Amino acid sequence: MHAIRLHAFGPAENLRHERAEDPVPGPGRVRVAVAAAGVHLVDTTQRAGDPGNPYGLPELPAVPGREVAGTVDALGEGTDPRWLGRRVVAHLGRTASGGGYAELAVVDAARLHELPDRLAEDHAIAMIGTGRTALGILGFTELGEDDVVIVPAAAGGIGSLLVQYAKNAGATVVGLAGGPAKVAHVGALGADVALDYDDPEWAERARTALWGRAATVVFDGVGGAVARAAVDLLAPGGLHLVFGWSARGTVGAGPWEPEPAWLAERGITSRNVLGPAMLERFGGGETGIRRLEELSLADAAAGRVVPAVQRFPLAEAAAAHRALETRGTIGKVVLVP
Repeated sequence: MHAIRLHAFGPAENLRHERAEDPVPGPGRVRVAVAAAGVHLVDTTQRAGDPGNPYGLPELPAVPGREVAGTVDALGEGTDPRWLGRRVVAHLGRTASGGGYAELAVVDAARLHELPDRLAEDHAIAMIGTGRTALGILGFTELGEDDVVIVPAAAGGIGSLLVQYAKNAGATVVGLAGGPAKVAHVGALGADVALDYDDPEWAERARTALWGRAATVVFDGVGGAVARAAVDLLAPGGLHLVFGWSARGTVGAGPWEPEPAWLAERGITSRNVLGPAMLERFGGGETGIRRLEELSLADAAAGRVVPAVQRFPLAEAAAAHRALETRGTIGKVVLVP
């Protein structure tokens, strides 16, 4: 098979497309002929050798990637034979070296989800990790017709889904993105107001477009100055739900942690929604993760949401990493062998 291998930590060019031995599944595992593999921003920090990333660093050489979808073509000892020949998707878990950037990948059978005929592999990849996180974030609020929602990273994988879920709930949505192409994408998703957060006047334009209505929820995956301006649009009693800070590396970037006194004065609740608190709402631990995965895949299969996907050939994994690091992508990034 061919796979992407990392032999040394460093720039994206260190990802090498090369021949590798076909993996053999052990007991309780299956081998998947990969049709799509997910790429995450965390993958870029691991590749760079950043010890601060949440999954640690792999032993080198390593094949990155923790999300795969495709067809089961081999079974390990003791594995349920029903999986052979099935189309599946799986998140490989909190691992430093998942092996997903390859034509063949080995997966624990317990992590598999069977795909319905109407759900494409690349869309399944967008839902197995990104989709489950979007649903977990939404679990901290009950959106309705009276809500005005601001999504600062609305062209990203999570943001694209949050826009759609909020619209499905009847909320008014202000979607923010960087650059004309991304703003157009956000408008096409159904956002009531789509604005460029690189425009210094975006907050005032949002106020004008909303006819004086204040926001009730900010889904913050950007951080920095954009988050600060978005929270300024919240009404008393509003929610600032934080799940990342993708704007790091830019002016005014990094996580924004408002002072408790500042929040109390405005009657705003701010909280980081990642981690155990999110999972507890859906059963806790691996049970919560699996439940979120099931719900997100079902929503995509039923057409309730359509994940945004940007595809790169497997051999161009380095280009996919560069695009993610420079915020040059729309939606979930997927490698296609």
